[in-house]
Amino acid sequence: MQITVSGKQVDLSDSLRTRVELQLSTITGKYFDHALEAHVTFSRARSFFTCDINVHAGRGLMVRGEGEAADANGAFDDAAEHIAKRLRRYRRRVNDHARDSVHKERPEAARQYVLRPADDEAPAPHGETHAMTYATVVAETPADISKLSVSDAVMRMDLADQQVLMFRNSASGELNVVYRRSDGHIGWIDPTGSGT
Repeated sequence: MQITVSGKQVDLSDSLRTRVELQLSTITGKYFDHALEAHVTFSRARSFFTCDINVHAGRGLMVRGEGEAADANGAFDDAAEHIAKRLRRYRRRVNDHARDSVHKERPEAARQYVLRPADDEAPAPHGETHAMTYATVVAETPADISKLSVSDAVMRMDLADQQVLMFRNSASGELNVVYRRSDGHIGWIDPTGSGT
């Protein structure tokens, strides 16, 4: 597994880099035969360190963990524990999904955009009374739209610690969305209303 360890305005010691690589390899090796890559980023916020870990565990499977502590080692331990908990919780389902994904069709390619609201309001078109605001594209990344069951989509969203996930429903073949609501529950948008 390729592991990238970096710091944002933080100098990292060689011993910390070695510790991160060894522990992360051990954690991922416990649950996956071979994870693809991991990115570990340390930063400092006021009086504490933060650590953000993104592990690309398999085709289309991302796992994310965050941690903070008074020192960089503690922040890494906190983030690594989040990764380990997510993998322990979903170990059986992730392994079943990985075995099944070998025989499934490849996900659809898509683009994911990050938009910034415009500072100024644009003039209203065709004499409308209210002005419309437009957004500027800040970032653009490739994304996959996988064919999943609703429960698998929720699992992937949880593993990646995302707020929203678009997928093609394996039962209906339609595009669906699962998202984390502000009350902590999971929402599901199904345009067909057929459900599974």
